[in-house]
Amino acid sequence: MTLALALSGCGGDGDARATVAQNRVENKQQALDEARTDLTTKATGFCRSAATYIGALDRYGDVLTGTAPTVGDVTEAGADLAEPRSDVISSAEAVQEAKQAVTAAEQELAAAQAALASASASPSPSPSPSATPLVAASTVDRVKQADADFTTAQKGVAAQSPLADAAERFNAAAVALEMAWLRLFEEAGCLTDEQHQQAKEAARDYTLALQKSLAEADYYQGEIDGVYGPTTVDAVSAVQKKHGLPVTGTVDKATDAALRADLAAKGGAAASQEVASTAAVQQTLKLAGHWSGPVDGTWTPALTEALKAFQTELGVKPTGAVDSATVAAVQQKVNAPKQASAGPSASS
Repeated sequence: MTLALALSGCGGDGDARATVAQNRVENKQQALDEARTDLTTKATGFCRSAATYIGALDRYGDVLTGTAPTVGDVTEAGADLAEPRSDVISSAEAVQEAKQAVTAAEQELAAAQAALASASASPSPSPSPSATPLVAASTVDRVKQADADFTTAQKGVAAQSPLADAAERFNAAAVALEMAWLRLFEEAGCLTDEQHQQAKEAARDYTLALQKSLAEADYYQGEIDGVYGPTTVDAVSAVQKKHGLPVTGTVDKATDAALRADLAAKGGAAASQEVASTAAVQQTLKLAGHWSGPVDGTWTPALTEALKAFQTELGVKPTGAVDSATVAAVQQKVNAPKQASAGPSASS
């Protein structure tokens, strides 16, 4: 190797120069492979930390699961979230450093390949694409802003704060922060292809329902397309402004209640009738052993699945809607015991 270097430095054998350049390329390729492996490891660690932090946030945001934080939870949330927040930030910094190492290794490999091409008088090969997962700068900025807003909301909750106001502001900030982290979690490649598709479908279904409700309440005039874009954000913000709520553009508990109230007021008797009809379905399913939830007149996806199961038991098409076939089957089932107990008629 020393001799080859000496010869290359003195304009000696071109093959020796090419050999040295080739060795350098191989070394740089190995360094790049190691950097990418380290990035994958760091990214996996980030995904784990992010999942833990999102789970901790959800206790206060209620995006993924239904919880009921107490006033103590609101005032002491900082302690609960401090450690997972610190872990996810450290993991994010580690990923950033690993990304920079991959970029540097890619540049060094490209330079080595160019030197090899020059020594061997052959075209320089195209650099292999980086496997670095990319997160949009706007997504990172959204997380940073939501984190700052959440911190402000925490500091604004004092012992003398009215519980309703404190919980309202706190939940709004928690929902906004959780939604921002969920967006980043997905963009960072933390979901499998199947999970990504499921999340995409669930988000679209939720947004379609939200846009329909916003349109019915005269807040939304755009296309009902299932895309939570600027028009939907503006519509949600309009609800929040009208009701004096924290303007986040995301649907928290107070915003959901306000939108439901607007729909009820707009629908009047029709809305009341719909609630009564839904409560009747819930009561029927409860008696049939297919519903364990509340009889509150609120139609949920779980109620749809319960109705489908009941329809399957009745032997009718499981549409998830109360249609004529279902009503007839229910009536037949209710009347069957009466007919059986009546016995044969006098004319038989």
